[in-house]
Amino acid sequence: MTQPTPPTVLVVEDDANLRLTLVESLEANGFAAAQACDAADAIDRLQGFAYDGLVVDLKLPDADGMTVLREAMSRYPAIRAVVITGFGGVGEAVQAIRQGAVDFLIKPFQLSQLARVLSASVERLRLKEENKELKAQLHDRFRFDNVVGSHSSVQALFATLRLVAPMNSTVLIHGETGTGKELIARTIHHHSPRAEQRFVAFNAAAIPEPLAEAELFGHVKGAFTGAVANRSGRFELAHRGTLFIDEVASMSLALQSKLLRALQEREVERIGDPKPVKVDIRVIAATNTDLKAMVRAGTFREDLFYRLNVIPVHLPPLRNRREDIPLLAHHFLKKSCGENGLPAKTLSQDSMRLLMSYDWPGNVRQFENVIEYATTMSATEMEIRPDALPGDIRVGAANTVVNPVAIPDEGIHFTSVVSQLERDLILRCLEKTGGNKRQAARLLNLSRTTFIDKLQRLSLEQGAA
Repeated sequence: MTQPTPPTVLVVEDDANLRLTLVESLEANGFAAAQACDAADAIDRLQGFAYDGLVVDLKLPDADGMTVLREAMSRYPAIRAVVITGFGGVGEAVQAIRQGAVDFLIKPFQLSQLARVLSASVERLRLKEENKELKAQLHDRFRFDNVVGSHSSVQALFATLRLVAPMNSTVLIHGETGTGKELIARTIHHHSPRAEQRFVAFNAAAIPEPLAEAELFGHVKGAFTGAVANRSGRFELAHRGTLFIDEVASMSLALQSKLLRALQEREVERIGDPKPVKVDIRVIAATNTDLKAMVRAGTFREDLFYRLNVIPVHLPPLRNRREDIPLLAHHFLKKSCGENGLPAKTLSQDSMRLLMSYDWPGNVRQFENVIEYATTMSATEMEIRPDALPGDIRVGAANTVVNPVAIPDEGIHFTSVVSQLERDLILRCLEKTGGNKRQAARLLNLSRTTFIDKLQRLSLEQGAA
């Protein structure tokens, strides 16, 4: 395992014995220490190396220690500097802090104090940089263009997301399993004014009903068996941020009622505590179920439906936007190769045809897993061929193209059967695209001219838009 690089520090002190003592103490506390005996030596070293920390004496034989401090801060604004002196007072301390020092120590001081001050300051800087990098990674991951697709339904989704994200409106995302509902919710959050606050997810279907209320609203110690301490619920954890409630349709009517009250009043009551807690949250809910049908059946509250369905967002299943499959394949292939340190791979035309013809019941989630599988199984090959795809994709794709034709003993009329097959395929594609000829032709990998010719030959032109 690679050891972390120790933080570096430059010690500037004209007293040789004290300088050596400071260096040995800092090295014993995990620093890599360099040393300079005067300001000129220190500035020369600063010109050639970016130190994490600086310890500088206020009185040096050739200049004021403040000169070294100003030089260090101008070159490296993030450097952690401590000024030491045997003669300083409040004025010098204030000046040093104003120049950017993190502390001012008067001799004699404990060596452990210096190490502690520097270590804490360097660690805070490291955590700040890590946090900045993490936020940048999150922003990159949840960019709008990571929602891949050129289909009209996806372009409409882009437009909606850009309008919705800056607002505080409640959003209801509807889509089949695997269409990326949580990705969309996180994308909305990371482009909203609440992006710096928490995104808290709650999957109503994954938590047993007796525990769901406590998970959402929290509880106090002794409220029920097992409640050994106070606990904040997801509403409180999401304060000033976003609460994502997935599979909201799985909630019982009793829990729906409590959720409705929390949304209306913008406050929650922990189990066992009648005192309400105010919360400032944005709610994004998601479902793969027809909530309107549930309302008609009496299994979902109508008032809650309208409270959630302020901004409806529909995620189309992958089978309804097959023209996006090449884009998604390129996106996930690039991602998989990058994460596994592999050179960029491509998909063969035969592989792409199989992916295009499969029905994808698991939608984009299944598609991404298949691409990762194919990336692994293609080993060192730069082109992914059909034998690297999962068996169910190869079999399933083959089964979705045409239904097998039974051959009776007396035989068949070949031309009639082929014409009927063409007719069925064209009608199915027109039905899938709502009568759009251009999209239907694309699904069949035909030019629009050829497609129109077939419509006319098969006497289907009148029924197509």
